[in-house]
Amino acid sequence: MTLIKHEIKQGKISFMIWTASIGVLMMICIFLFPEMKSQMEDVSDVFSSMGSFTEAFGMDRLNFGTLIGFYAVECGNILGLGGAFYASLCAVGILGKEEKDRTAEFLLTHPVSRGRIVTGKLFAVFGQIMAMNLIIYALSTGSIAAIGEKIPWKELNLLHFTYFLLQMELAGICFGISAFLRKGGVGVGLGIAAMMYFLNLVANIAGTAEFLKYLTPFGYAEGADLVANGAPDGGMTAVGLVFGAAGVILAYLEYCRKDIH
Repeated sequence: MTLIKHEIKQGKISFMIWTASIGVLMMICIFLFPEMKSQMEDVSDVFSSMGSFTEAFGMDRLNFGTLIGFYAVECGNILGLGGAFYASLCAVGILGKEEKDRTAEFLLTHPVSRGRIVTGKLFAVFGQIMAMNLIIYALSTGSIAAIGEKIPWKELNLLHFTYFLLQMELAGICFGISAFLRKGGVGVGLGIAAMMYFLNLVANIAGTAEFLKYLTPFGYAEGADLVANGAPDGGMTAVGLVFGAAGVILAYLEYCRKDIH
């Protein structure tokens, strides 16, 4: 518990900045909806005729004139990409920073096994991601109520839960990578999140590359598909959870055997 508190305390500035940034951007989008609502039908027609661009972002399958259609694309992209960046950054350097900051000797002299250290850091990562999502969920539902719109609970819960799964998968993968790093992994974390996002765009545009959706969590966490189908794709979600779990297992195996300086 002491280790978890220590990690959360160290990451509180990053947590507050990312949570506030994502939350405020989503609130701005929601508060803009009433002003744009009357124009959304025309916008939907324009977007539906933009070919590959429309398919890349799933805008051909949603009605921008409805709150949930607008929310799935605008707020979904903010939470999906922003949450992916934060989850990756939160996890990718957490096991390697002791060597980077020259605090490994101090940590490992305590009567705590390496397995417990990994577990503590893992809970700290997942705890911060969960807290960020709960705060953003509260801000989003509060903002929707504030503009006088009926809250689409089913679709909203589905979107937020699936984006949470996306973030957990990326955190698990980056957590596994962090066990191999001896220095900061900010670039690695951002690169992985960005790569996963663009793989999904490629899969949406090119039919021959649709298999890429099984390699990226954005494949099952696409707002348009979630609203249209009422659930994430089971096969893609299962593969994603396996990737995330594999990353966590790899972190235990590597960190418990590596020579830490």
